[in-house]
Amino acid sequence: MIMENIYRGHFDPELIRIGPASMDEAKVGMIVEQYRQILKDYLSGRSEAEGLLPAELLRKMGDSGFFGLTVETEYGGLGLNLSEYLKVVGEIARLDIPVAFTFLAHLSIGIKALQLFGNEGQKHYYLRKAASGDMIFAFALTEPRIGSDAQHIETTAVMSEDETHYVLNGRKTYITNANYAGGMTVFAQQNPKEPGFIGAFIVETGWDGVQIGKEMPKMGLGSSSTAPVQFRNVRVPKENLIGMPGEGFKIAMSVLNYGRLGLGASSASIMRLSAREMLNRATSRVQFQVPISSFQLIQEKIVRARVGEAVSSAMNNLAAMTLQAHPLLPSAIETSHCKLFGTTRAWEAAYDALQTAGGAGYLKTLPYEKRMRDIRVTTVFEGTTEVHSIYPALWGMRLIAKSLKDAGRSSLSLVGDLLKLLVKGQNWPLFYENSVMQKAFREANRCAKAARVLLLSGLLLYGKKIARGDTANREFLFRRITTLSLYSFGLLALLRETDIKHKAGAVQAEDLRILQYFAAEANQARKDNKRFFDSRKEKVNGALFREYSNSQSEGGDKTGPEGQAATPEK
Repeated sequence: MIMENIYRGHFDPELIRIGPASMDEAKVGMIVEQYRQILKDYLSGRSEAEGLLPAELLRKMGDSGFFGLTVETEYGGLGLNLSEYLKVVGEIARLDIPVAFTFLAHLSIGIKALQLFGNEGQKHYYLRKAASGDMIFAFALTEPRIGSDAQHIETTAVMSEDETHYVLNGRKTYITNANYAGGMTVFAQQNPKEPGFIGAFIVETGWDGVQIGKEMPKMGLGSSSTAPVQFRNVRVPKENLIGMPGEGFKIAMSVLNYGRLGLGASSASIMRLSAREMLNRATSRVQFQVPISSFQLIQEKIVRARVGEAVSSAMNNLAAMTLQAHPLLPSAIETSHCKLFGTTRAWEAAYDALQTAGGAGYLKTLPYEKRMRDIRVTTVFEGTTEVHSIYPALWGMRLIAKSLKDAGRSSLSLVGDLLKLLVKGQNWPLFYENSVMQKAFREANRCAKAARVLLLSGLLLYGKKIARGDTANREFLFRRITTLSLYSFGLLALLRETDIKHKAGAVQAEDLRILQYFAAEANQARKDNKRFFDSRKEKVNGALFREYSNSQSEGGDKTGPEGQAATPEK
């Protein structure tokens, strides 16, 4: 709710004064050590080549409690809170992502709908099996023709005439854990005449009509299961509907908040690992008679990864603490920012680590290439980078449009709001005695103000239809708004972390320097993104695309069979 309030013009300082997370460090350490021990007897290269984890490894993970990390103790789980779970995710992501991904997907999205919205009977029956690993779960939302546009999925669940069960038909694809799963959370349209009236169902993979396809060969995560699933007249007991009829879309969006935080935690861990590896490599490798750590371009890579890890961790922690206190609180904007920033910066850090290693980084005997292959998918999971680059801005416009409707105001009434914002700015009631912290806070305010100016201007100029999804020709604007919003949230989250340390007398010079660096980065981002209309380059982009598209459709590929330009006949 932090960013929703800011989009509406309100800032509550208490929302970033949440104390440090409750953390059982000993319990977390024990779990990580157990995972480390399991990996000792496991040859990741063999399983990656085979494309599946051995059954005995899955059983060992189940016996060790990994499939029940976040399941309540009353259902046989270990009962980790969200902050503890994300700490575990970060630690194990550095050890072996593909192996961990099986139980992480099971926990972050597979059983999360059941935990958040399931009734007691459903929890008692299924969570016990899930916690022991006897029934690994998958999350089945994406379809061959439908990805991020979840409201228009084509799978259907129609109530039977005797009203005892639903008849499920449709196809899902890219389903993680598909060939390991004994259960799935499946989303389907309940009323074909009303798109978006979706149900969430617990479906057992052993039921008649459930067909799991072959493993899909992937760039990375080779030992993780990914396959299509088909449902043909599957009889799903009505008792297996999670929540109320039509609540499936809301349930899916709530679940994805947790999935995004899992990706954010693993991304922060990859950045931390990359920064350390780059520093070690740069201080030991000598070129031109000096360590390459002396070179500014190498220093820049290391610093960017270090700052990215600090900011990503701070964003994840703030969002997690908010959800931990209120599990169903709308946190779409915050978790979207966590996912977008974390996964894109982790990919850059992994690339920079390979680059800093030089020619050695290209060798399969070192971890860089496998890590890049494994983490690349994080920019696609739980909504692509492109979706999250516009989603917060679209959400913000819809919030403001709804507020206008509820208050009986027209879009023109936003003129007064916009003028007031431009003339008076926005007063945020918070002050830091430390000058670095106060400057960073002012920059967070300025980024938020610039984002809100663009939100109000967009609704004024383009009308409410843009808030209903007419975004095709406005995505550059939406991306600028999202960028400003992300930097504001990132600074606020980093300020929270720094303030906690400051009050405990534990703040270090590095902490303040990281804050100073990111505030400078935010300042530059604000200058680059505060304009309303598209830049010259963005305008040319559209024209060039149309010309290129037309030339290809009219004349086809102009290159020869070897990819070389064909020579025109004279």
